[in-house]
Amino acid sequence: MRVLMVAQSPIAGDSRILREAAALTGAGHVVHVVGRDVPEGFTLEGGATVESVSRSAGLRGGSGPAVGHGRRGVKVLVQRFGRWLLLPEHRLRTEKQWRTAAASLLASLEPFDVVHAHDFNTLELAASFASQWSASLVYDSHELWFDRALPGRPTPLWRVRGRRFELGLARQAAVVFTVSDGIAQRLRERGLPDVRVIRNTFPRSSVAPVLPASPTGLLYAGRVGAGRDLPAVVEAARLLAPFPTLLMGSVDPNYRLDLGPVQKVPETSIDEVDRVLQESGISLVTLTNTCENHRLALPNKLFHAVRAGVPVVAADLPELRAVINRYHLGTLYTPGDGASLAAAVRSLIADYAGYVDGVRAAGDELNWEHDAAVLVSAYSALAKPPANAH
Repeated sequence: MRVLMVAQSPIAGDSRILREAAALTGAGHVVHVVGRDVPEGFTLEGGATVESVSRSAGLRGGSGPAVGHGRRGVKVLVQRFGRWLLLPEHRLRTEKQWRTAAASLLASLEPFDVVHAHDFNTLELAASFASQWSASLVYDSHELWFDRALPGRPTPLWRVRGRRFELGLARQAAVVFTVSDGIAQRLRERGLPDVRVIRNTFPRSSVAPVLPASPTGLLYAGRVGAGRDLPAVVEAARLLAPFPTLLMGSVDPNYRLDLGPVQKVPETSIDEVDRVLQESGISLVTLTNTCENHRLALPNKLFHAVRAGVPVVAADLPELRAVINRYHLGTLYTPGDGASLAAAVRSLIADYAGYVDGVRAAGDELNWEHDAAVLVSAYSALAKPPANAH
């Protein structure tokens, strides 16, 4: 089939979209991706093609380093209040501008057999073109969209109306994918019958991991920004010193954090992150307990640790707890509590060999080869004509 994927995320850094596109081309489908901020000359594995639609930048922030001591004063407080007040409208406006530009691009394309919407902010656009082309609609919900913790002032009515609108559109989909059992259950409870889980796992490594006999440090490898519980990481680092805590990842604009004893290390490739994880011996999977989306999330970094063969210290949130306890992947800490995080690190170190064994055994199931099969199977069903077709 000819498959169109639509996403507002920066495609080059969205591993879920890249892996899904490669899995579908590997199964014989022709895949074209329309996304955002695609670098010049960027190509997708497996032969999928890609086009880019730009999106306006965020609200202008203050000058100065994004990680370091925050600035103070009346002027700064006024600026922050203005951002807090205006962010919801700005977010909606920029997403709408992207959809308008993307619609013009899609109108110039030949019809597709399937339109695959990545996240709610492309669902209305995808549903419209699926209807025009008599194509199947697929909804890929990377997050529980209207239950996320968002910067800016509260928008309760937007959330209530948004959930209703999302469900109305999603019911048009032939199949709905999401990233965890917890989010899948919520979507079923809200009225979507066919929701399937494709986790953000990683392909299995062809090289057996080599780990130290005892961990030499902690590594947080991921986005540096709000909602990642990084103040608790800093507090734990002070309690664990001189045991090293490392931080690696892109920094959100305007995010300020006093790193204290945490060492910032340069970003690197995914494969190189494996090496740093293995040298450190412990992966941090941190989230705040501030929204239902976090409580039901399974972050990429959890599965990256499994691929690298490294045990984790993770936030004690329902979905993370279920997976980590089931597979004996590591220990849990109370979100927002640096002392609890430090205690979880010490507990993991005390039974390090046992947790390493758990992670290695889990690799047989928690891998992209397993999850890609769910995607390919669903698409195979879409390709078959209805049983009553003549």
